[in-house]
This record gives sequence, structure tokens and C-alpha cells, in this order.
Amino acid sequence: MELRVRDGRAVLAGEDESGEREVDPHSLPLGADLAEALHEWAKVADAVVRTETPADGVASALVTRRGKQLAGRIAAVMNAPVQYTDPVSGELVSVGAPEAPPTATVQTVTEDEEPEPTPWGTGLTVSFITAAIVTVTVVSLSLGLGETSRWLALIANILVVGGLAPSVWLGRNVPVWRWVAYGVVTGVIVAWLALILTLL
Repeated sequence: MELRVRDGRAVLAGEDESGEREVDPHSLPLGADLAEALHEWAKVADAVVRTETPADGVASALVTRRGKQLAGRIAAVMNAPVQYTDPVSGELVSVGAPEAPPTATVQTVTEDEEPEPTPWGTGLTVSFITAAIVTVTVVSLSLGLGETSRWLALIANILVVGGLAPSVWLGRNVPVWRWVAYGVVTGVIVAWLALILTLL
């Protein structure tokens, strides 16, 4: 199959029993987008050739490069090499069908393989540190605002917990962030218990 430009239209030439035939890209199963792109390119190529633009000019180089790209797309769709006749230089270039990308292998855990162990020591340390930071922060904020107004401290607590809740909810199943989420929940609960005890 060969990609050519004829009178501002893209055509694909090929051999059959009756000899060489040129067909419109729309008559092949290339897709409407690719067929339209071929005709647009052919119009531009025809205009560049008619204006007698130098073959080494920018417009000619763009027409050549775009033609090779479109020939590559045809080769990919048809899964066959395509020859491309450069409308500016007349050079015939063969564009091969791209190789199929290697399929990604999915690694599954078989019965023989053990799943990765849970890092309890490191995870609980992260949870403990996060809980301590959250507890101190919430208690300090609440006691500071409580001196002005208890309602203000209550609203601040609701806003803080409401702001943290979506992140904690999303992080509860992520392998590393779940430990931080556990620490935040524990810190808020401990802080609230401490605040209730200060009210008594």
C-alpha cells in the first residue's frame, strides 16, 4: 500500500488482480478522523507544491514529517507496512507497522508466596507520634479558645475534625498512610477525653 497526493486529495494505491488501483481513505477501515487528517494534509501538501516552496524549507519539512506520521498511523491500523511518496521531494519511503508493545505481566500471589508482613513496630511508632502531635494541638487550641468562649472552642474542634475526616477516611486503606490515619483518630479521641476531664 502506498500513500500519495493526487490533486489535493490523499489516495492509497495498491495492487490487485486488475492492476494498480488508487482508493480514497474513506473507503478503507481507517476511521473518519484519520481519513480527514489525510485529506487535510494532502491539501496543505498540494498548496506547498503549487507555490514552489524550496524542498529544504520549513513548510516542506513539516509536510514531509506529517506525511510520515500519517503513514505510520495507517500502518498501525492496517497492521502492514505502508510506502509513502513525499509530495514535495518525490522520495519514496517505507514505513513499517509498529511492533506490538509487550504485555504487562500481572504478578499474582500464589499459595506458595507469603504476603508482605505488616510492619507493626514502625507503623505503631508512626501512629503514636501522630497521636501525640494531634492530642497536644487539639488540647492547646481548645484550651486557648475556651478562655474566650467555650462555644468558640467547640466550633473550632468541629472544624478541625471535619477538616481532617476526609483525609483520614481516604488514608485508612493506604499501606503507609493508614498508620498516620490511626494516629489522627487516636489523637482526637484522647484530646476530647482530656478536654472532658478538664471540664469536670
